[in-house]
Amino acid sequence: MPESVLAAACRGLGWAIATLPTRRRRTLRSNLHHAFPEKSPAWIRAQAVESAQRSLEMGLLVLCASYFSRAQIAERFSMDEDLQKLFEDYRRAPGPLVLLVPHFSMMESGSLFLALVTGPVPPMGAIYRPFDAPGIERWVKHTRERWGLRLLSRKEGYYQAVDLLRENGAVVLLFDQNAGNQGALTLFCDRVCSSTELGGILVEKCRARVGVFYAQRRGFFRATIHAGYLDTAPRAAEVVFAANRWLENKLRADDQICADWLWMHSRWRHQDEPARRFRLQSKRDLLPAQLAWMGLSDLPKRTRFWIRLPNWLGDVVMAVPLLRALRRSRPDAELTLLAQPALAPLLERFGVGDRVVALPPHGPGYFPFFRRLREGYPDVHVLLTNSARGDAEAWLAGAPQRFGMARPGRWRPLLTHAWRVPHDLDETREHQTRVWERFFRHFGLEGDLDFAPFPRAAGMPAETAPVIGLICGTENLPAKRWPVEHWHTLAAALLAAQPGARLRLFGTARDEPIAAAVAQGLPADQISNLAGRTSLTEFADALSGCHFIVCNDTGGMHLANALGVPVAALYGPTNPVRTGPVFDAPRLVIQPPGCPPTGGASLAELAPARVFEALRPWLDGAAL
Repeated sequence: MPESVLAAACRGLGWAIATLPTRRRRTLRSNLHHAFPEKSPAWIRAQAVESAQRSLEMGLLVLCASYFSRAQIAERFSMDEDLQKLFEDYRRAPGPLVLLVPHFSMMESGSLFLALVTGPVPPMGAIYRPFDAPGIERWVKHTRERWGLRLLSRKEGYYQAVDLLRENGAVVLLFDQNAGNQGALTLFCDRVCSSTELGGILVEKCRARVGVFYAQRRGFFRATIHAGYLDTAPRAAEVVFAANRWLENKLRADDQICADWLWMHSRWRHQDEPARRFRLQSKRDLLPAQLAWMGLSDLPKRTRFWIRLPNWLGDVVMAVPLLRALRRSRPDAELTLLAQPALAPLLERFGVGDRVVALPPHGPGYFPFFRRLREGYPDVHVLLTNSARGDAEAWLAGAPQRFGMARPGRWRPLLTHAWRVPHDLDETREHQTRVWERFFRHFGLEGDLDFAPFPRAAGMPAETAPVIGLICGTENLPAKRWPVEHWHTLAAALLAAQPGARLRLFGTARDEPIAAAVAQGLPADQISNLAGRTSLTEFADALSGCHFIVCNDTGGMHLANALGVPVAALYGPTNPVRTGPVFDAPRLVIQPPGCPPTGGASLAELAPARVFEALRPWLDGAAL
């Protein structure tokens, strides 16, 4: 077949792979975007097309090169001066040599270059993966070894390689960033990968010189073969670090070399296994040593975890311990929080994520918004919601792995991985945060949850008399509201018990009439009605300035608890076992007489006197 036809086929099919909406296109562009986040979308598209075309060319070269004559090899491939110098050095002072080969498109020419060499060369062996099919194995051995290169099976290659190096030979092997469980956790392009250690181990064991050996494409089925020494100490781990650093610098410095690399193969997929996705794990962990080698104290956050948070304030606050645990379990993760716009400023203040994306308003542009988020190339999308809308959001955003919970009878086809809630799990008797914890641990989360409250933004109250917050409304279920007359009676009792006390009434704009009714007839100079008059962050500041809070089962209760403010929560129809305050701050759950621990009674049956008596120790402790 004419070479021009092969070249045209590679160009056309490569363009289709990198342009049409396929999984390969996503892998290509995602890999490039992760490695070069500063590059433009146009550059990424162009590199993806070129890399796909060269990958196909490499596949054809594997077949065709086995039939090239010495003259055809000399016509298509050449050696640079550094490679020739490397052989001259060997002739002057023979010694063991390890040559590391990157995954470039023309790397097949590495088995041909001995046809170009004149003069003595070291005995050379290349470590390869043997094939199970006997016919293919015989063909590979015959075609690769015809110019003097010896193939060393990966299964037994280590010992064969050591013997060869001790005979002052040279061993060639691929240094890979996707070595699976047999590799070591390292960084490549600031992302955690699994790197081959074998080259470094051979260098250290045999005290070998170490170099890099690669072919740079200069046309279809044409390349210049390069080699050079790698500047590193002969220690296994440092050889791995230096090889990856060398490759990073090559890819960044030259667009043509960058296009030569096989971007269609994911170099960072080792941590993709669902059962351990929420932690870092491998046979060996070289990350601490590499951070020290690079002069860094923390891992770069380049693995993109997107977390779809619930819509309600209370649920978001209850999810905070999970976000903290995920950050510790995946220190390389950049956590992007997708949340309701009103919650975004508070989440940014809490700092439990690296960035916050505010959800758009419902309407025609809602789902196209998530389609545009695909250009952020998330790796993982975790859903703490249970709606079909949230699942559609994640699917449109394009993360290749989408995690969520599936309760009995619920089908969530747009998730790639679901934790199926056990049939015997009684969620009425387990806190929501602990249920989420089981979900996260199913996918590998490690470490304990951290329930320490956040530092109070406003500091501890400085007033000599207690400042008491009352949250008298609720955002959703009216049955969760303690009757207004009970609130009024309690407010009057609190002011009578502490004549200098000040009351702050909190709530949304819809709660303002309730707060006004509670304050009616009480000393105006001792009551501040803030319902509907604060933003969420101002609300948090005002809560922080209180000695304690009395509240319904509402989002403000969870926020105050997360800020370390003592909370007395009034529960009737709802379940404090499942949705009670969880942070390690003083908290009381007060229920009507005879109410089951899991709720189910009317709040109207909870007398103000019962609440007041429960608060008396806090009143006594708050007065100075």
